[in-house]
Amino acid sequence: MSQIAETPRDEQAKVESWRLHVLMEAGYPLPLAERIAHSNPDLHHAVDLIARACAPETAPEILL
Repeated sequence: MSQIAETPRDEQAKVESWRLHVLMEAGYPLPLAERIAHSNPDLHHAVDLIARACAPETAPEILL
């Protein structure tokens, strides 16, 4: 049985996909969720902003 080593790119894609899912579940529209998921802001902070009634359109201005 051979194992296939994942490349850092594959791992990064998985992380970004998971981040995208979390952001969309929090209430971000897809274009904004993609923008945030592919950058490096703190995911918990991004979700917390929406939970505290920050407009999704304003959150990237704070996060990025």
